Amino acid sequence: MKNAIVKKHQLAKRRAARARSKIVGTQVRPRLSVFRSAKHISAQLIDDTAGKTLASASDKNVSAEGKKPLEVAALVGSEVAKKATEAGVKTVVFDRGSYKYHGRVKALADAARTGGLEF
Repeated sequence: MKNAIVKKHQLAKRRAARARSKIVGTQVRPRLSVFRSAKHISAQLIDDTAGKTLASASDKNVSAEGKKPLEVAALVGSEVAKKATEAGVKTVVFDRGSYKYHGRVKALADAARTGGLEF
């Protein structure tokens, strides 16, 4: 059983590396990185050249009581878009990590787009 879990994590790291090999965040166009767990979701804008996080949002910062997971992800997406515009960022590069672009990840991305981010 332990080997199956290790292999699952290795495959996830490989998928994330494959997705990130084509993506680089800069000061002008930072990387919008998404982290999704079973219970939570978060997003952050990362400038890879300087190694700094410009803005971040999480479902722990948003009022998520009584809402469905897709609605919570949309709230996080709009929150990160609002913080990005405050930081002076309009365009980003979307980094889905090792996750498929559907469900909560897609809801977060769509809400960030409607919040004013371009990617």
